[in-house]
Amino acid sequence: MLKTSGFRRVGTRVMAAVSLLLVAAAPAMPAPTARVPATAPAGLAGPFRWKSSGVLIKPRSDETHKLVSVKDPTVVYYGDKWHVYATTANERGQWSMVYLSFKDWSEAADARPYYLDANPNLRGYHCAPHVFYFRPHKKWYLVFQSQQPQYSTTDEISRPETWSKPEDFFAGKPPGAPRLWIDYWVICDDTHAYLFFTGDNGKLYRSRTRIDDFPKGMSNPEIALEETRDILFEASMTYRIKGTNTYLTLIEALSPDRYYRAFTSDRLDGKWTPLPEANTYRKPFAGINNVTFEEGVTPWTKDISHGELIRDGYDQTMTIDPRNLQLLYQGRDPAVRANYGLLPYQLGLLKLERSE
Repeated sequence: MLKTSGFRRVGTRVMAAVSLLLVAAAPAMPAPTARVPATAPAGLAGPFRWKSSGVLIKPRSDETHKLVSVKDPTVVYYGDKWHVYATTANERGQWSMVYLSFKDWSEAADARPYYLDANPNLRGYHCAPHVFYFRPHKKWYLVFQSQQPQYSTTDEISRPETWSKPEDFFAGKPPGAPRLWIDYWVICDDTHAYLFFTGDNGKLYRSRTRIDDFPKGMSNPEIALEETRDILFEASMTYRIKGTNTYLTLIEALSPDRYYRAFTSDRLDGKWTPLPEANTYRKPFAGINNVTFEEGVTPWTKDISHGELIRDGYDQTMTIDPRNLQLLYQGRDPAVRANYGLLPYQLGLLKLERSE
């Protein structure tokens, strides 16, 4: 999600300064790369073509939540239900989070929202959630932006009132972090847990800690990928591709409309290379140039913006099945002009169309 200069998104809730305390660094990680591979990993050959639903989840207001948007979704399927956490913005441009659950996407519009600021532990500024089950702890983790990266835990994803008091990943802002760090994402391999994030500055960052130490002990951030701000902006997400030793990272580009570009690597601390035919505005991983709408659905967005792929599972490995790619995303009426915090984002679902 876009956070403009001067922390306008956060308003006066962000502290003017934070302490810079050293965090124990993990072994050095390789430098970024711009090399383009000749071939795509199995199951991820472009060009991609998607079909979009209509709006599935709209902002729903009540007496204390006068909402203008719902955005930045995180989603898992667990216990025969979809569980969605997302950001909300109210008419004053203030950010919070909401939880919804339902058995089928056809029921999403009628799902009863639970506003997370009803949980005393989650009042105030928290947004851009990312949810997963961390098997070593047998707990659910909700990672979010506060502005610094924070997390809460619970034993039951379906009881949002039980999320714990937020804790910081870092003791202050570590060396290497950008001025505006945002949109945090956790993924684990067999030995380490990685924290990825962006800075609205053309850079993707990563920190890591050993699985046994998670969520403590994150290393100082390092640049994992660096390009230009317009084409490498924010809202990154990283997955393991099922049945392979390959990882996929998607990063939202800024202009001329919001779209997603794709990169792959054979390790989370390795070099990221652009995925062929999934890396430009003309040929994106997902964007208005390769998205059409379901029959009977009036096109309702040009932005294919901050979202999550539907996972094959719900744990810390963030595994996806390339044979069943779907993307829950935020979009909006392109005719509306407003400050970013007041743009009327809503949620829809993309499904990959296979030629076979």
